[in-house]
Amino acid sequence: MRDNFVREKLKRGEAVFGTFVFEFATTGIGRIIGASGADFVLYDLEHTAWSLETVRMLAATTRDVVPVVRVPTGDYHFIARALDAGAMGIMVPMVETAEQARQIVAATRYPPAGRRGAAFGVAHDDYRTGDLRTKMRHANDHTLVVLQIETEPGVDNVDQIAAVPGVDVLWIGQYDLNNFLGIPGEFDHPKYHACAERVVQAIKRHRIAGGFLASSVAHGRSLLQQGFRMIAYGGDIWLYQDALRSGLEALRSAV
Repeated sequence: MRDNFVREKLKRGEAVFGTFVFEFATTGIGRIIGASGADFVLYDLEHTAWSLETVRMLAATTRDVVPVVRVPTGDYHFIARALDAGAMGIMVPMVETAEQARQIVAATRYPPAGRRGAAFGVAHDDYRTGDLRTKMRHANDHTLVVLQIETEPGVDNVDQIAAVPGVDVLWIGQYDLNNFLGIPGEFDHPKYHACAERVVQAIKRHRIAGGFLASSVAHGRSLLQQGFRMIAYGGDIWLYQDALRSGLEALRSAV
């Protein structure tokens, strides 16, 4: 079973860097990302049409980087199946209460710490035999739990959510948060900044990590200065599109 070095780094107060994958579900994408020096890759099930079979393939072909899966909701069957398929962490969108957070954490932990169902000798433990107690302890200690704060109730309850044992990262979903605040796309709006600051203060108080999707290097640096320590640098669609657009514009300008 693999150690989750991303969770270990975050527990030590270090920063980790990765990216999102929404489109390029290939057998090479996880290896490409790992070879690029990323710490983690977030495979998205919330906004794609991928199945668990796709996630299983992606997790199996990811190397040198921690595979995390964003599930559509915090329901047990999404969380447990993603983990059994080989994900080393899960991200759950639109978490609004401490009770939700407790149920999500419980779905990622074997008894007595939680209620994750038993399946061994499968993808998540590399199809290996071994002592079941050891496997359960290892999984409980190495599964990363990332919860997204994306609504006003989530912000209002952020302190209680951050205090739930087993929560590793609170991640601001800036687009959804602004949409639900009634200010879509207005990332300089005082109301959005006030909500973001409440999340930042909660992660600092409870000594957990904050996560964010950085749109550029400059944006990522500003997030680090604010106290965020889990930074996703863009996603496959936008990184490819931006690089292609930049190259094509440079070539056209030479004509």
